[in-house]
Order: sequence, then C-alpha cells, then structure tokens
Amino acid sequence: MATVKIRIPTPLQKLTNNKDEVNGSGKTIKDMLSNLESDYPGFKERLYDDEGQLRRFINIYVNEEDIRFLDGEETNLNDGDSISVIPAIAGGLGKQI
Repeated sequence: MATVKIRIPTPLQKLTNNKDEVNGSGKTIKDMLSNLESDYPGFKERLYDDEGQLRRFINIYVNEEDIRFLDGEETNLNDGDSISVIPAIAGGLGKQI
C-alpha cells in the first residue's frame, strides 16, 4: 500500500477541515479514494455518481498524468506519488446581444 499526497480543490476543502493537501494511502486510485472517505466522510459521494462511476467533471492526476490515459481508477500508486483532484470548470460568456 502506497502513501501519497493528495491536493484538494477549494470546493472540497470543507470536507478535509480546510486542508488543501492531505495524506492518503492505497494500492490504486480506487483504494485511495475509499480510504480517503473513511478519513473524510462525504468526500467520495462528491466524486462519484449514483451508479458508482467517477463523475465526468472530476479529473484526477497522478504525478501530473491524467488517470484517463493510464488505468483509470485501477492506476497503481507508489510511495510519494502526488495526486491532484481537479473539478472541471465550465463557463465563459455566451452570445452577447
């Protein structure tokens, strides 16, 4: 089981006692997120939909590599890996009249 650092986005920091970075552990991203839920209840439900799938607008990076281009939630973790959880941001100006 690897020990990793997880960067927490501002909208989720209320779940981590206002910490912008926490320690986590797990063999894979999926394990790490489950373990994170036990330390910070409510965290996992913000990342997963009702069918248990990661929400489309949540991006997770391991050492700056998007897990979508690795093995998704089954991406293996190593001691010292840096994990970033980044909610996608949509917006901008629509057509102006």
